[in-house]
Amino acid sequence: MNVTTIGIDLAKTVFSIHGTDTHGKVVVRKRLNRPKLLAFFAQLPPCLIGMEACSGAHYWARELTKLGHDARIIAPRFVAPYRKSSKNDDNDAEAICEAVGRPNMRFVPIKTEDQQATLCLHRIRRGLTKERTAQINQIRGLLAEFGLIIPQGRYAARRRVPEILEDAENGLPMRARHLIGNINQRILQLDEEILAYDREIEAMARHDEQAKRLMAIPGIGPQTATALLASAPDPRQFKSGRHFAAWLGLVPRQYSTGGKVRLGRITKRGDKYLRTLLIHGTRAVIATLHDKQDRLSGWARDLVERRGYKRAAVDLPPITKPLTA
Repeated sequence: MNVTTIGIDLAKTVFSIHGTDTHGKVVVRKRLNRPKLLAFFAQLPPCLIGMEACSGAHYWARELTKLGHDARIIAPRFVAPYRKSSKNDDNDAEAICEAVGRPNMRFVPIKTEDQQATLCLHRIRRGLTKERTAQINQIRGLLAEFGLIIPQGRYAARRRVPEILEDAENGLPMRARHLIGNINQRILQLDEEILAYDREIEAMARHDEQAKRLMAIPGIGPQTATALLASAPDPRQFKSGRHFAAWLGLVPRQYSTGGKVRLGRITKRGDKYLRTLLIHGTRAVIATLHDKQDRLSGWARDLVERRGYKRAAVDLPPITKPLTA
């Protein structure tokens, strides 16, 4: 089969395939179920294979690379302009085949299994943190129904909930007291699980030389360092910290036309989790500026006074994260 470029529309069980030759003529257009996909590509000569970034894309890219193919992952928003007519699996595969052959197309770096395992740790920890916040908010809402108010924040809840449960004269019914006690036990269990994951992340950072170098930068701790190493591509792909900020979605969105430059809010195109970690780290840096006299601290203080705290928290990460160093 004289096929040089193939687009795959990934799915759980049935995959649509669209392949062309060197002249762009369609030579294969078919659907394969999951067990037959790798067997089909094992029979083909090395070719360029494109797929959208989605669940399982990195796995299939690694497996196809092992077979000698040039597998590449494309962000879905870069594929959409090449789709013709209605959206369906076959048209998506054709659009991917067309997009992967473009000379200036941008591709998503293929993650290794270790990188994905690290991200699993971060995603699970993040899910537990959200669950803990939800449980605390539920307790605050339930107690408010009985006129018992708890200040915001998990530390205040950790201190006040046991006091309320032990106070037999606060008017809290026994059934509600029992149920809220069960929720509080779940929160304590979540605290232990999150702490265990935090210690695992810290151990990973201590034994990784690149993570140690990243943690030498103000505002970066073990969580941010390990997440960056697992999510960000090769730092040499970025010419400067601003290019990294653009990849992460921390630069202004442009609405420029007719020679007039209009800048809006940040694009938020990158990884929301990384962006959140970096901004929280920046807030910690700003909170500890005080009377520091180094160049970065002086610049940050002036920025806070000139543009405000929140804008400074967003603007500081690209300056303090020289990944190309």
